[in-house]
Amino acid sequence: MAKVAFLGLGVMGYPMAGHLVKQGHEVTVYNRTTAKALAWAAEFGGQYQATPYDAAKGQDFVFVCVGNDDDLRAVILGEQGALAAMLPGSVLVDHTTASADVAREIGAAATAKDVGFIDAPVSGGQAGAENGVLTVMVGGAQTTFDAAKPVMQAYARCAERLGEVGSGQLTKMVNQICIAGVVQGLAEGLHFARSAGLDGEKVVEVISKGAAQSWQMENRYQTMWQGEYNLGFAVDWMRKDLGIALDEARRNGSQLPLTALVDQFYCDVQASGGERWDTSSLLSRLERHRK
Repeated sequence: MAKVAFLGLGVMGYPMAGHLVKQGHEVTVYNRTTAKALAWAAEFGGQYQATPYDAAKGQDFVFVCVGNDDDLRAVILGEQGALAAMLPGSVLVDHTTASADVAREIGAAATAKDVGFIDAPVSGGQAGAENGVLTVMVGGAQTTFDAAKPVMQAYARCAERLGEVGSGQLTKMVNQICIAGVVQGLAEGLHFARSAGLDGEKVVEVISKGAAQSWQMENRYQTMWQGEYNLGFAVDWMRKDLGIALDEARRNGSQLPLTALVDQFYCDVQASGGERWDTSSLLSRLERHRK
């Protein structure tokens, strides 16, 4: 079993760190809000430290799951950052959804200290984290991935290396691009069904047996039909992720017209007070204008 630090105890990191304890790893946590770290330690029996530096000191692996690029720099780089405390040969794993640029920046800083680094954003949402069935998209050296994979399996159903540092973040962008289009299509389909006087639940029970089937349809159509949007990945987070993808597309010349359009639809949902609603709330925007 490994000595592990986990930095960031949000809706994803809190259960992920807990799964590491359940698998027998020795886990020390850090969280910006100390009360959250204390609650985690009380629940799972691990240790907590007041700074990223102290949490990372002497660990075999340091896992990070925070909000954005600036949060990553704050907990990893600098005098009190985790990297300053990490030993040569240890491994830094970043589960944050962030830019490929910051992944490469941190990867270079880690290499300079002879610390292994992989960017490893996850998909599966809060439920996937709680149930230990996340999908992990990894960029980095094969040897570093091979070292980290057995530990990540505490909370991952699937973990695959896609290429060098940055590839994990780029793959997560593809993931979010695809989800955005699927959710908008499902929202429009349900909106059409209601406008046409159909029983949406019966309609989906039929079409989900054919080519229209998707994870979003299987897991979100009932709550969408009932106008319930407080159960999953928040609109604010999706807009952050789509913004990262659109920025990258401008750099690499990709054309993402649907993604840009859906991003604006999510902006409308935010403006209506739905910042913390889950991503299926695209239907709410259409329903507001239904005759």
